[in-house]
Amino acid sequence: MDKRLGVDLGGTKIEVAVLDAEHRILWREREPTPKGDYAGTVETMAALIERAEAECGAAMSIGVGTPGTISPRSGLVKNANSVVLNDRPLKRDLEARLAREVVMANDANCLALSESADDGAAAGASSVFGVILGTGVGGGLVVDGRVLVGRNAIAGEWGHNPLPWPQPEETPGPSCWCGLEGCIEQWLSGPAFERDYADHAGEKLDGAGIVARAAEGHEPARQSMERYAQRLARALAHVINLFDPDVIVLGGGMSNVKSLYDRVPAIWDQFVFSDPITTQLVAPHFGDSSGVRGAAFLPDSLGKRMR
Repeated sequence: MDKRLGVDLGGTKIEVAVLDAEHRILWREREPTPKGDYAGTVETMAALIERAEAECGAAMSIGVGTPGTISPRSGLVKNANSVVLNDRPLKRDLEARLAREVVMANDANCLALSESADDGAAAGASSVFGVILGTGVGGGLVVDGRVLVGRNAIAGEWGHNPLPWPQPEETPGPSCWCGLEGCIEQWLSGPAFERDYADHAGEKLDGAGIVARAAEGHEPARQSMERYAQRLARALAHVINLFDPDVIVLGGGMSNVKSLYDRVPAIWDQFVFSDPITTQLVAPHFGDSSGVRGAAFLPDSLGKRMR
C-alpha cells in the first residue's frame, strides 16, 4: 500500500495525516474538536478525511484513534474521557458519512503501535506498553507488532485502576468521572498534576509553568514533581508486574517532562517483583504526531478483527 490515512481524535483537536510507504507524513491538517458537539465531531473528521484524499489524489485505508474504545457488544463508544462520545455509534456514523469502512481503536494503542514500528522509540521491542498522560490517562499494548485488544476491548486500560500502594494522604482519592475514587487518571493526568500543585502551593499554574519552576528550585513545584514521579513509578510498577513489557513509551503532555525518564525507573525498582529491572522508559520519537501515525497503521495491525 503506497499511502495510508490516520485520524487522531483528541479532546481539543482532530488531526488527519497521510503517510507514504516509508511512514513519512505527506499531508497533515488539524482542526479544533467541536466541544460537546458529537455531530460536529463526526462531520469535522469526515471533512478532513475527504480533504486529505482529494489533495493526495487517492482513496486510502482509514484508521482512527479515539479516546475510549468501541464496545464489542453494542458497537458504541465506552470509557472515553471525552464523554460526549460515550454511548454513541461513532464508527458506524463515520462509516455512514463516508460510505467507507474505517478501523478504530483506542488512542493509547495507536501510540504504542506507532512507537513499536521500525522507526519508533521502541523499535525492535517484542512488547510495548504505550501510556497517555494528557487530559486523561490511558494505556495500550502491542505485542509483536500487533495491537492487543482483549476480550472486552479494554486491554491496557490502566487509568481506571486505583493508584497502587497508596499513601495515607492519597486515600480514598479524588472522585473520577467514571464513578469511582482514586483512579490513576485522577493522579497522573495533566489536570491532576496542576491540581496537586494548586492544593499544596496555594496558587494555580499550568503544567509547563510548574515544571519550569521546579527546574529553578522552587520548593512547592519541586515537591509536586516528586509526588508525580512517585505516583507514576508505582502505577507503572503494576504494569511491569502484570505485563512485563520490553519498553514503556510515554505520550501526552506530561511525556515532555524530561526528568521523569530518569527519576521514575529509579523509584519503580522497589515495587517491581523482580531482580534489577531492564524495562526501558522512553519518550515518543514522534511526539504528538505519534497517535496519528499509529492510527494510520491500524488497518494493517487489526484488519478484520476490529470489523
